[in-house]
Amino acid sequence: MKILKRIIIIILVLLAIPFIMAIFIKKDYTVEKQVTINKPEPEVFDYIKHLKNQNDYNAWCLADPNLKNEYTGTDATEGFVYGWSGNENVGKGKIEITKINENERLDMDLHFIEPFEGEAKAYMTTTPVGDNATTVTWVMSGHSNYPMNFMNLFTESTVGNNLQTSLENMKSNLEK
Repeated sequence: MKILKRIIIIILVLLAIPFIMAIFIKKDYTVEKQVTINKPEPEVFDYIKHLKNQNDYNAWCLADPNLKNEYTGTDATEGFVYGWSGNENVGKGKIEITKINENERLDMDLHFIEPFEGEAKAYMTTTPVGDNATTVTWVMSGHSNYPMNFMNLFTESTVGNNLQTSLENMKSNLEK
């Protein structure tokens, strides 16, 4: 009986650790990644502002070959909504273009529906590097309430890796 009590106490302590740690973890996160693409800025910006192109480079989209998309509005314009529904690796949600500064910046609001409800802001910027190269920066930021802010410990590795993979895919697609 003493062994069973000790096992139960150990399990309870292990379960409590993330909740205790979450008290001290910041609730806001920002992840930023970038890549330089050997193409002129107008060509690169035109590619990223068309959200339908994400089906060809976005790591999350590519994680589900049976991904279902729904579009509302005119792609590459403010107010366009790109919705997705996929497997457990992709989930369900939508992205809305909220602002476009042509050849400079694309702002988007993200609404995650499954597997967890959540909101995030994202933007991509393009910066010319000479006449035939462009640096693309992709930033995603959001807020996680307690105790879900515990997951912010893993945001840089999970979200960051997927953003970087997406940017590398974009580079490959544009430089073909």
